[in-house]
Amino acid sequence: MISKNQLKYIRQLEQKKYRRREGCFVAEGTKVVGDLLQRYRPEAVFATADWQAPAGITPQLVTDDELRRISFLQHPQQVLALFPLPTLNSNFSIQELTLALDGVQDPGNLGTIIRIADWFGISTIICSEDTVDAWNPKVVQATMGSIARVNIIYINLPEFLDSLPADFPVYGTFLDGDNIYTQELTREGLIIMGNEGNGISDAVRAKVNRRLLIPDFHQGETADSLNVAIATAITCSEFRRRQ
Repeated sequence: MISKNQLKYIRQLEQKKYRRREGCFVAEGTKVVGDLLQRYRPEAVFATADWQAPAGITPQLVTDDELRRISFLQHPQQVLALFPLPTLNSNFSIQELTLALDGVQDPGNLGTIIRIADWFGISTIICSEDTVDAWNPKVVQATMGSIARVNIIYINLPEFLDSLPADFPVYGTFLDGDNIYTQELTREGLIIMGNEGNGISDAVRAKVNRRLLIPDFHQGETADSLNVAIATAITCSEFRRRQ
């Protein structure tokens, strides 16, 4: 049975300040929770009787109604778990192809981008400090478990870019960039994707030394731009295709 204190505690974790204060986040559903259980030891697991618990995990059994009360989903899926926030190490170097997000605000977009990174074998995403929190329940859900396999690092992005060697490949997508399908693409480097409405900020734009364009192929009027998650998928796909 879920207590009032447990209900209040879980619902508070929808907000970033409480996630930071308590040091944990919420994950839901058999796929997401199952993938996270392979990497993190949960602080608590709440599940209905039909959930198949992995070895070593003893959930607190709840009814379907109780699960609906604590869930952030419209249609809860058997299990909700609390996991510790990962310890993030900002002292790192880029040894492979890496994504950077500059002010991405939509939780669904960030979750999808994390899933895209996982698909294309990109193990690290660097986020500007104003990018939406990756441990937001909506982001976690949108990753479909990929958040268990991708390292998310929040950092002062312009300062980090200043620390890179001058000739290090820093890619960005722009409407006035060079056609991605005709440009040389390196095996290592940083791919920067910008805010949904404003693109890459001026402070970060100045650090980009390789400007790319995803061309449109429509004869006549077309959309003004691509969704940032779609643009990320196209860009990552072309980098990997070359390799």
